[in-house]
Amino acid sequence: MASLLTANHLLTLFFVVGLGAVLGGIRFGPLRFGAAGALFVGLAVSAWSPGAGEGMGIVQQIGLAFFVYTVGVSAGSTFAADLRKQAGLLVSCALVCLLGAIIAIVLGPLLGLSKGLTMGVFTGALTAAPALDAATRVTGDPSAAVGYAFGYPIGVVIGIVVVTVVVSRRWTGARDTPSLAGAGLDTATVRVRETVCTREIVPWREQRIRMSYLRRDGRTRVVVPGEDLHEGDLVLLVGDPVNLSQAAPLIGEVVDRHLEDDRTDVAFERIVVSNPDVAGRTVSELNIAARFGAVITRVRRGDLDLLARDDLALQLGDHAAVVVPTGELDAIQTWLGDSQKRVAEVDAMAFGVGMVLGALRRTGPVVWTLPGAANLTIRQIGLMLFLAALGLNAGPDLSSLLASPQGWRAGVLAVVVVAACCCAQAVAGRVMGLSAPRTAGGVAGFLGQPAVLQAADARVPDERIEAAYATLFAFSIVVKILMIPLIWAL
Repeated sequence: MASLLTANHLLTLFFVVGLGAVLGGIRFGPLRFGAAGALFVGLAVSAWSPGAGEGMGIVQQIGLAFFVYTVGVSAGSTFAADLRKQAGLLVSCALVCLLGAIIAIVLGPLLGLSKGLTMGVFTGALTAAPALDAATRVTGDPSAAVGYAFGYPIGVVIGIVVVTVVVSRRWTGARDTPSLAGAGLDTATVRVRETVCTREIVPWREQRIRMSYLRRDGRTRVVVPGEDLHEGDLVLLVGDPVNLSQAAPLIGEVVDRHLEDDRTDVAFERIVVSNPDVAGRTVSELNIAARFGAVITRVRRGDLDLLARDDLALQLGDHAAVVVPTGELDAIQTWLGDSQKRVAEVDAMAFGVGMVLGALRRTGPVVWTLPGAANLTIRQIGLMLFLAALGLNAGPDLSSLLASPQGWRAGVLAVVVVAACCCAQAVAGRVMGLSAPRTAGGVAGFLGQPAVLQAADARVPDERIEAAYATLFAFSIVVKILMIPLIWAL
């Protein structure tokens, strides 16, 4: 079996991916490794058959590039909008990296570890491959790579445990921006008490609710933005339960009748956004009220149900909930695209060049983003390839350290470094008033570890996780690299 794996590297890679998926699906109490299962299977296979990981370096790089690109494309626009609000995360990340370096400087010599091994364990526990490269260049000590291989799985496991605990907390996040997913969207039909202009209704003006159906004089139609609502009108409100409860009394009384059930003159359809000319444009830029007399009330994106605010940019693969006059239904379906097949296709030029330009979303007619389904597929493939190849590369070095007298000492250092840093980053998020999802994303971004991000995403569908990850991912790598000369000098 060992000779078969050594002679067939492609077979070995997918064997590790498949078996890793099985391991990742097993629950160990509240913990499930998910995609990180491929890492541990790869470590075991390469420790048993050292030649099995030969030539996996390029696979590891490609997998990481796929993952980082798709996360960046997904979170790029949110990252740019929230950067000032996340300045505290950047400062906390720098301080936490410094804390990890101080622990390594103090605890490494106490445990009798060499400088090279200490620096390797530091970079591995904090899963920073570029920092390992810096450590290897500074020390010229091959034990740095051994320490990295030893500390890396420890960092992954503890990181997954911390984000799994943090992401499910019910922190209010008083200083955080609310999730676009909100608390789930609902509808309410309200009978208008007295004439009022829609612009005077504060929750509508602040984009916390949307209006769609309007019934007046026995006829149902689409609400015209900014028009007056007359006494006795019935209007349908869309929003989360809290904002609906605030908005309804300002307009009138909630009634049992459901306007969305009346499809005589007005149609309600969920339409797939597959037209590249539409993707990347905000709801207000589309101006569908003037084009079709229609309104978009909500957008289904992956597992998130988003209120269609004017500043929400549509993406390929979104399912837009559209209220439209029946005579315009075919026209708006054609304009938005409404093709599942088309959103499953990947534009090769956009995928290649988009590594740099993804945050722009579009440049003229060229869309740099990916359809949601394609993004998630490429991301998952990249993550599995990266972790499987990493495990296949690191197994032999890991087994050699485990067999040495220094094995348990390196393990203690790795556990203390990553546990202290992850907990400190989580506490910093709590103190800054950030939500639990953004705090968990900050921990994953501080580690820069895809498997840790995936563990948080699997628990809670919240775009703030990826936004925080994207904020800290590159920044934390730079800071960790800067810590290497400090550890070496002291």
